[in-house]
Amino acid sequence: MADNNQAARRLFLGCFMAMIATAFGFAVRGGVLDDIGTQFNLSKEQLGTLGGVGLFPFAISIILFSLIVDRIGYGIAMTFAFVCHLVSAILTIVSKDFKMLYFATFIYSIANGTVEAVINPVVATVYKDNKTHWLNILHAGWPGGLVLGSLLAMGMGLLDTHGMLPKGLFLWQWKMTVLMLPILLYGFFLFGQKFPVQERVEAGVSYREMLAEMGWGGAYIVSFLLIMGISQILTVLNIPAIPVAYALGLAVIPAIAFALVVPSFGRPMFVFLLLVMFLLATTELGTDTWIQNIIGSILGNLNYGTWFFIYTATIMFVLRFCAGPIVHKISPLGLLATCAALAAISLYWLGHAGASVAALLTAGTLYGCAKSFFWPTTLGTVSEQYPRGGALLLNTMGGVGMIAVGVLGNPFIGTLQDASLNQAVKTALPEAHAKLVSEKDGLFSKYNYIDTSKMEAAGLTDPQKAELKTLETDTKQHALAQIATLPAIMCVCYLILIVYFQMKGGYQAQVLTGHAAEDEKFTGGVPGPMEA
Repeated sequence: MADNNQAARRLFLGCFMAMIATAFGFAVRGGVLDDIGTQFNLSKEQLGTLGGVGLFPFAISIILFSLIVDRIGYGIAMTFAFVCHLVSAILTIVSKDFKMLYFATFIYSIANGTVEAVINPVVATVYKDNKTHWLNILHAGWPGGLVLGSLLAMGMGLLDTHGMLPKGLFLWQWKMTVLMLPILLYGFFLFGQKFPVQERVEAGVSYREMLAEMGWGGAYIVSFLLIMGISQILTVLNIPAIPVAYALGLAVIPAIAFALVVPSFGRPMFVFLLLVMFLLATTELGTDTWIQNIIGSILGNLNYGTWFFIYTATIMFVLRFCAGPIVHKISPLGLLATCAALAAISLYWLGHAGASVAALLTAGTLYGCAKSFFWPTTLGTVSEQYPRGGALLLNTMGGVGMIAVGVLGNPFIGTLQDASLNQAVKTALPEAHAKLVSEKDGLFSKYNYIDTSKMEAAGLTDPQKAELKTLETDTKQHALAQIATLPAIMCVCYLILIVYFQMKGGYQAQVLTGHAAEDEKFTGGVPGPMEA
């Protein structure tokens, strides 16, 4: 038993380090968005697309591997993730244009999804008696990675300021080299580890039963988002995108195919939570993608935006270790409803705080607390309520969140800023607007935006340039207040679920029973290169 406990602790540490590695790319890329945008002359929507591709391919790999990971083994899946992480980091550093950056980020996101396809069910299995608590601790690696990655990237900036970096690369490329550190570390920790048999497999629940828990309702949502992901890739390749309405129609085909094989709608509450995940992911990850840029613009220094991001991530890191006692007092859904209400208040406050450091920090503190428990508590709820869904339901929830913010949420926030700035400039600087306006195909329709690359040719006066900068900052900040609508809707959804469970006698975690449920040996799985 002592050896089993030691193996479990070592495996958890390796999973925790892998989670940190997934966060590094998100943190570092978010911190260099402005530099990349300047070098490649990108619009805000393009920057949103670049941020989004760091998220949505996650869903492709997490869902794909959730379907096969119990058969190929967790070790093989983690080896694939490790190789993809290394390739992506190197390709990012040597990128020469937007397309190379896009596909390098795409590969990194595929690796991230593969990592989570493994570590979420592994931790939920190893600690099946306290899933929500340990999943929150596992996901503390996310904000921990955000903080560490941001600090290391800032350290690169200090080295550059003092002329201590070798010549030959742009500063943003040097910052990207820090991605290699956690990748090599989690490879070291997990090499030779033995992974457990997933809870569903251990209990003897069949593969078909797992698919029935997902149902054609869940398959339809996943199919729609994957089609939207393909559409985004087409736009990067200068191929016309698939309209949202068409994607909604095309998604019916795989959903029908799924229903013919497994005639089940799926768990209604699970499908409902999938839809709520659209809002949750945009509230947390969509905001975090833009927050450094927005706060940096408000305070006139991008480093201030990075420190703000680090501050809120540190709050997340600390609080995720405290989820267990909170959940025991108010239930997972009570925690989610409370966090949604706090997120709505804090984002609205941030959007109207102006440049007041005190107001921004106070609202930021509330925002950091609010977003701390969203993601892992949702995963814990799914795992507790639907253990028969195994790795598939658990990872589909995370995958839907990532792809939703990647193909819809992130670009939408960018489009929102572009459209708001266009209207503000049209009202305040009509003559300058006529010289700077351009039209492009957006996610939902064509729209006008302010093309800053035309600024010099437009011959704007210094006062006009100053006014334009002020308008850009104001519209960026106001976007945060507009995002506050999303967690407000989430709060209502969670309250509905709380009432639903109260009518059934209260929230209770479901426990699997089966022919192998009592076998607690820490063993199993198909060995791969990372397994002994």
